[in-house]
Amino acid sequence: MYRYFLFVLLICSIGGNAQEFNAVVSVNAEQTGNPNLQVFKTLERSVTEFINNTKWTEVDYRTEERIDCSFFITINSNANDNFSATLQVQASRPIYGSNYKTSILNINDRQFNFNYLEFQPLNYNPNNFESNLISVVAFYLYTILGVDADTFELNSGTDYFEEAKNIVGTAQGSNSLGWSAQDGTQTRFRLNDDLLSGTYDGYRSAMYSYHREGLDIMNTDLKKGKEAILESMKLLEDVHKTRPNSYIMRVFFDAKADEISSILSGGPPVNIENVMAILGKIAPTYSKKWSEIKF
Repeated sequence: MYRYFLFVLLICSIGGNAQEFNAVVSVNAEQTGNPNLQVFKTLERSVTEFINNTKWTEVDYRTEERIDCSFFITINSNANDNFSATLQVQASRPIYGSNYKTSILNINDRQFNFNYLEFQPLNYNPNNFESNLISVVAFYLYTILGVDADTFELNSGTDYFEEAKNIVGTAQGSNSLGWSAQDGTQTRFRLNDDLLSGTYDGYRSAMYSYHREGLDIMNTDLKKGKEAILESMKLLEDVHKTRPNSYIMRVFFDAKADEISSILSGGPPVNIENVMAILGKIAPTYSKKWSEIKF
């Protein structure tokens, strides 16, 4: 009950039975040339209701505990009930003692093709593949739950990642892209495999250290929190030494680069020269951002 443990410090109220997510879904169909078709509006509403009205876990979430997330669906083309699209998934979680929310996941999935008939019901069945639309959305929801859990309690997201793995398994027979080891290095398969692989335990340890020992204590001890964030970068360096240029490293910095730059540029002075060298090595894609850090 990692979330209960955190929020009992913030509020004292009787628990409810709210669902887990506060999701915003946006469907952009400008590239199709017919962006005002009713089917796109229906799709947006259906996916929103599917996420927010489904009970995804056995945990009772208070309304204020719901995880904020966004699903941005860009339709590239469609023919009848077949849609070719990309999906941007973002999620955040609150920081203790503040009004600030930090990004915990920011992924752009370019292998998102699905079939959808207007008004068709969307129901998640963990034992069967119902549609690629349902499986992809459910996969990312359980991934969000796992990542969110890991930021509150070390390695507590494993059960959610296992549920996501089950979705990968049931979806592989559909021949849809993104579910197989042969589909590339930045896929749903690869993300899930990395999250459950002991090779990348350093990533999960860094997520806990960065958030629980870093951001969450900044309200009371800014310098100590900043130092914990520096230590989390060293954990990621160890991951990089074992698996350089891994997808999981990109996933981390796509969510965190702006925030890291801001944290290192402000607050109490600490020795960050070594960490600057680490960042340049493990996240060279963001080298321009690192060069703008003032310390």
